[in-house]
Amino acid sequence: MAIDRRQQIVEAASKSFALFGYKATTMDQVAKIANVGKGTIYTFFTNKEQLFHEIMKKLIVDMKQVAERVVDPNKPFFDNLNAALEQLLEFREEHELALQLSHEVREIGTPMAVEGMQQIEGAVVGYIQQQVQAAIDKGEIKPCNSEMTAFVMLRLYMALTVEWKKTHEPLSKEQVAEQLRFYMQVGLAPE
Repeated sequence: MAIDRRQQIVEAASKSFALFGYKATTMDQVAKIANVGKGTIYTFFTNKEQLFHEIMKKLIVDMKQVAERVVDPNKPFFDNLNAALEQLLEFREEHELALQLSHEVREIGTPMAVEGMQQIEGAVVGYIQQQVQAAIDKGEIKPCNSEMTAFVMLRLYMALTVEWKKTHEPLSKEQVAEQLRFYMQVGLAPE
């Protein structure tokens, strides 16, 4: 059975980026982890940036699959939205590369790490935007700017799950779902 060198390199680079971050990862480290010569890497990838982009593409595909596993077309939009956001946040919290990039953005602000996190957020907003547009088309929610709505939904979800617990008792998954539904569906105005 032939060893897929390209895949071996991508997996090694993923490990290196997850362990050391973008800035501290070198092609020498990747070659060592992959157990290949450095020249072998350059037969597949021009530079570290290209290798990083390849890994980010795969990460985003994986995230989308995680979200799609919990979306049920027979359930109401807000139930699906909450389930998908919950899965995406759990994925991000458990995925070492996303955690390392987030840390590197906070601590150093490495441009490629910033770009990687923007790609992740862009993919999540794009996914939610598709769900919002589908809900608009079905008449489940009012017509709106689907991209802006998706952005606000993601930020509200992050505020309820990540930011709130920095200074308050964390909300349960049920409380997050309830608050998300309240702010996005019911609203603040009296009946």
